Amino acid sequence: MSPQGMQFGICLASRPDDIDYVVEAERRGYTHLWAADSQMIWSDVYATMALAAVRTSTMQIGTGVAVAPTRPAPVTAAGHATINQLAPGRVFCGIGTGNTAMRIMGHPPMPIAEFDQYLADLRAFLDGAEVDYTFRGRTAPTRHLMPNAGFVNLTHRIPMYVSAFGPKAMGLAARHGDGLITSIPPTVDAVVHARDRLTRAAAEAGRDLTRENFPMATLTTALVLAPGETLDSERVRRQTGAFAITSLHYTYEQVTQFNKRPPAHLADIWDDYRAQLDAQPAERRHLWTHRGHNCWVEDDEERFVTPELIDRTCLVGTAEDLRQRVGELHAAGLDQLVLLPPLAEKESVIAEVADALIPT
Repeated sequence: MSPQGMQFGICLASRPDDIDYVVEAERRGYTHLWAADSQMIWSDVYATMALAAVRTSTMQIGTGVAVAPTRPAPVTAAGHATINQLAPGRVFCGIGTGNTAMRIMGHPPMPIAEFDQYLADLRAFLDGAEVDYTFRGRTAPTRHLMPNAGFVNLTHRIPMYVSAFGPKAMGLAARHGDGLITSIPPTVDAVVHARDRLTRAAAEAGRDLTRENFPMATLTTALVLAPGETLDSERVRRQTGAFAITSLHYTYEQVTQFNKRPPAHLADIWDDYRAQLDAQPAERRHLWTHRGHNCWVEDDEERFVTPELIDRTCLVGTAEDLRQRVGELHAAGLDQLVLLPPLAEKESVIAEVADALIPT
């Protein structure tokens, strides 16, 4: 944990060949592995987590995040409980509606009302309880029949982090979750706003959420600037561009599905970016939008990686600046920074961030 009290995790675009990277992250003091679950761009998340479980000894291991619409709740629970058998007490469940995983198949995420029931069922299954579970229109009592035979570990409780951005999903996180995983700008104002939203939602749900019983984590990436280096340097663009451009992927989906206005910091690039995507055939546009998602920047997207976009989406500064900002974010209510660097630069990024922010 950093001197400011912040925890640092890594998010891994699930790939079995990168387990050595996970081991190195643990060695450098990163506390959590969030293994990403998007079945049509990355490897199977549970196979990746299983490898990480047997190669690490202290790191918390979980989904970052599991996709509710692609697996029934009993399947998601069994997957996590299996990893918990390999790494007892080190497993958590991050769960979301499938903002990326569903859209890359041309489908919307799970509706909020359906997600509400899914979370209630999942929490009960993770606790080893029996559920009157509805599947394909039929409801029947359902529970794991062999919980003590070495197949799963339901004894060590598996915390459930709910992925949420808007007020309705935040309400579900406050009602069902043990923590929040989100992706907000790494600013004090954004953290305070998210905490306030959670507090109001918890009050409506009759829960008292504190920092101790309901941690908040946010997905971003970070970079330690060299003396005199600026946001438009080649290295900064190379190490932050993949995460920054993915925020454009998400914004495009929000604008086109919900007719939302793009944020002001995109004013100089938005029309050109949208025109580039809108030029693709509508029935195949979902195969184009998320190319390189959080792994690299496609050549035709490079021009959209601006200093303004990097500054709004990534945590970039000198080592001294970052130490101050991390302390302010923690004081405002953020408990964990989850870093997702691009594939080719991930080892360098986590090493430099650890040297600057994580005590040995």
